[in-house]
Parts: sequence; structure tokens; C-alpha cells
Amino acid sequence: MKILVTNDDGYAYRGIQTLVEILRPLGDITVVCPKYHQSGTSMAVSMGFKPIAVKQFKTSPEPWYYVDATPSSCVKYALDEVYTDGAPDLVVSGINHGMNVGSAALYSGTLGACREAALAGVPAVGISLDSFQPDADFSAIARMFPDILLRLLKLGSGKYGTYYNVNFPDLPERQIKGIRFGKQGIQHWVKEFRPYDHRAFSDYVILPEAVGRIRIPEIEADEKVYMMAGDMVGDPRNTSDCDNILLEEGYIAIAPLTIDSTDYEELELLKKAF
Repeated sequence: MKILVTNDDGYAYRGIQTLVEILRPLGDITVVCPKYHQSGTSMAVSMGFKPIAVKQFKTSPEPWYYVDATPSSCVKYALDEVYTDGAPDLVVSGINHGMNVGSAALYSGTLGACREAALAGVPAVGISLDSFQPDADFSAIARMFPDILLRLLKLGSGKYGTYYNVNFPDLPERQIKGIRFGKQGIQHWVKEFRPYDHRAFSDYVILPEAVGRIRIPEIEADEKVYMMAGDMVGDPRNTSDCDNILLEEGYIAIAPLTIDSTDYEELELLKKAF
């Protein structure tokens, strides 16, 4: 099995390095991931005739490439320039530092890479751990994810456009209650614009070299500088089978998602009404 591994945190993060170790026994791995931190980029692509730097920097036991671009662009590069003899059998994106449940999935660069793969007809799985800590414990993922992945590939429908969003709670393996399948929950952020403070990056496992690339623009008179770092708030419409609720309760939450954004109930309503 040919497996493309990517993420949105960048090549230097423990999450993707751990994921490669986990997946190595399952197939032939190639890593194509962002050079720098790309959280919150969703399915954005690096368009606009921007120069995009690419480097192959590790050749053993698997090739590693970084692309100075978004996760979705990394998948595009891999499909266009690396897998020239045929697409990979699977794309796995992660391990993301921080959860990607509920509405966070809409913004996630981790899952943006999965959507890009699904758009190209390649099965894809995103995996996240609900922890921003630099020393996050990936041991439960290391022991449990390979079996979860193989079962998803075996039992899933393989339908075009479907991809899987897997979230692990930040718990020791013995405290994880089990695996639950659920739907995408409803959440939103509040108080998102906060005064810029570079010290906040240490709370989000952003490496110093990534912080160094963040340029504060020249401040004109009467301008203020903010950063987006809000608080996540749940929604009363959430039910017990929403992925964000399942994760909070200590389960591994898996949501099958799709690139098709059509509201079919609304579509039928409009067809009948016009």
C-alpha cells in the first residue's frame, strides 16, 4: 500500500514524525508536508503565482519533502510531482496537535489535506490529539490507530468524496472509553480578536522558527494589531452522537465526512417550491 503522509503543523513536529513511525509497517510511505505551521488554512491553496519552495530532505527509510505552501497544496504537489506513476492508495494527515471536532473541522488544515485527497478520489484519514502540549502523549495513538485505520479501510464504503476524521482524547490508553462514530458537531468561536502577543504561541506548540516568519506589519497611525485566538463554545443543538461531545466524554471520536456540501433536503424543498 502506497501511503502519502502530510499535516498542517509542518515537517518538524512530533505529530507527523510519530505518525510515520506508526504507519511504516503498513506500507510504502512518502511524506509531503508544509515547511511551516499552516493551522486554520482549511482547503486553501497557494495560488496567485506565488513562488513555492520545495525540498526533499530525507531519503531513508522513506522520502520526505517539505513544500512552503498549504496542506492542500502539499497534496496537490504530491499527486502531480511525486506520484507520477499513479496516485497513492491512501492519504493520512496528522497527527494534529489539538482537536479537530465539530465546526473546527471546517477550518482545519489537517482535514483540508484530506478533502484535497478525497477530491482526487484517494481515500483519506485525518487524525488529531486533543492536546497542544509540546510533550503530548501519542502512545495510545501508536497502539490503537493502526487497527482503527485498517478497519476503516476494510469496512468503509470507499465512496468517492468520503474521508474520515479521527480524534483521540488526551488520555492514557486505559482511560479511553472506546471508539464511537458520530456526526460533526456544532461549535463556534467567540472573542476571537485579541491584542497581538507573541508569547501566546508557546501555548499552541508553534515552533520558534514558525514564529519568526510571522511579520508584524508597519503600523500606521490609529491602527491596532490583533491575533485570532478565540474560545470555542458549544451549541444547544448538539446531541450525544456529535463528535465533539464524544471526545469530551473520553471516546475516540470518528466522523465520516464528505466533500459534497449540498443540502439535499433544502434542494428538494426548493425544487418543489419553484
